[in-house]
Amino acid sequence: MDDAVRLESLTKTYGSGDSAVSALRDTSLSFSRGSFTAIMGPSGSGKSTLLQCAAGLDRPTSGRVFIDGQDTSGLNETRLTELRRASTGFIFQSFNLLPSLTAEQNVALPMRLAGRRPPRGAVRQALAQVGLEKKASSRPSQLSGGQQQRVAIARALVARPAVLFADEPTGALDLSTGRELLDTLRALTGPGGGAPGIPGGPGTAHPVTTTIVMVTHDPNVAAYADRVLFLADGGLVGELLQPTADDVAARMTHLGVSS
Repeated sequence: MDDAVRLESLTKTYGSGDSAVSALRDTSLSFSRGSFTAIMGPSGSGKSTLLQCAAGLDRPTSGRVFIDGQDTSGLNETRLTELRRASTGFIFQSFNLLPSLTAEQNVALPMRLAGRRPPRGAVRQALAQVGLEKKASSRPSQLSGGQQQRVAIARALVARPAVLFADEPTGALDLSTGRELLDTLRALTGPGGGAPGIPGGPGTAHPVTTTIVMVTHDPNVAAYADRVLFLADGGLVGELLQPTADDVAARMTHLGVSS
């Protein structure tokens, strides 16, 4: 299996009886290694629930989730947490950086909280991968919004995850900064993605292929992806390969969502 993530017959239901609400309905999807996928849909379509379940942050009511080839359905919380730390990274709309820590310390924090010391040079290399090696000693207040989000990406990348999940990563950024961030994400996918001389970069012995799964509401953002998946009422209702912003906007309009 050459999928970074695979979902089989995924269902997620909240509540029970007459008050039960189905956020996902028998949804099966796969995300191949090195791919960049955007997920779109109307409010309440299930896209955020799908992202949370695919990332192992929430458990489905039924169905199975495979992350980096590992079936998560039989894992207890400890093993699931270990798998997430080893194989996934997550980028949120809010940067979630600690203001009292430098960029370097923020990137290292998740591994230190897990009782692990980051490999020598890994933190600086992750910052280099997003073009911030010269900002390692800067605190968040000394960085622009785009730079703070790139620190958040470096934090997600420091453990060299197989898959990177992003929930509206450009939502708090202006248009120009958002485009720079998307260029950074785009450069991470595919074999050898990244900067020279760093893990996964050209010329390294063991290149890392990063897979990106991103939720967005913006057709211009979705157009950076290799494909766009459209959800409605908790199920997959369409797919667009090599998307353009106009094609995505037209499909969303068909779903009853204006861009």
